Amino acid sequence: MALPMLQIACDHNDLPSALADIKAVGDVVDILEVGTILILQEGQKAIKCFRSMYPNKLIVADPKCADAGGTVAKNVHDGGANFMTCICCATLPTMAAAAKEVDAVQVELYGDWTFEQAQGWLDTGIEQAVYHQSRDALLAGQTWGEKDLTKIKKLCDMGFKVSVTGGLNVNTLELFRGIPVYTFIAGRGITQAPDPRQAAVDFQNKIKEIWG
Repeated sequence: MALPMLQIACDHNDLPSALADIKAVGDVVDILEVGTILILQEGQKAIKCFRSMYPNKLIVADPKCADAGGTVAKNVHDGGANFMTCICCATLPTMAAAAKEVDAVQVELYGDWTFEQAQGWLDTGIEQAVYHQSRDALLAGQTWGEKDLTKIKKLCDMGFKVSVTGGLNVNTLELFRGIPVYTFIAGRGITQAPDPRQAAVDFQNKIKEIWG
């Protein structure tokens, strides 16, 4: 089983704060994410800054694109992003158009979606999915449970590279033992830790302990 990667999600309201956080942990994590909030605030400039600081890192742009897939994907790719997210309710043509402009499209799984839809994404050539516990759901008291793990396992069995995000910490990773998670995405679990760099190191050490 391959070692899951670690991704830092930068959903900052301003670029200087995001840059300070990735400077602290950029050499520890595997993937840098220009989060939805940051993209809305700073646009392509944020992606270009991330790429300038870390020319050899994988960068994900997270616009959760619902339309104009080709245009949005070209813009983020021109900024330096490798991957881009599309929301699961986007049409297959939107996802396919985006996939022509970036290395990979990741489908963000929010709300109601079906495995029939998921098969359609695979048939279109979309092989990455991001399984969420959303920020709002977590604030409302929802937690990771067996229903989530069952869905993640099925997506993996279908052939998806599944990334996981939502309120993750080092202890949460134990829930996913035995599942071939592609990437663990942590935002506040790293950026709001007393020592963000040490938090990222702890995540990586735990990943190696479980999947190494």
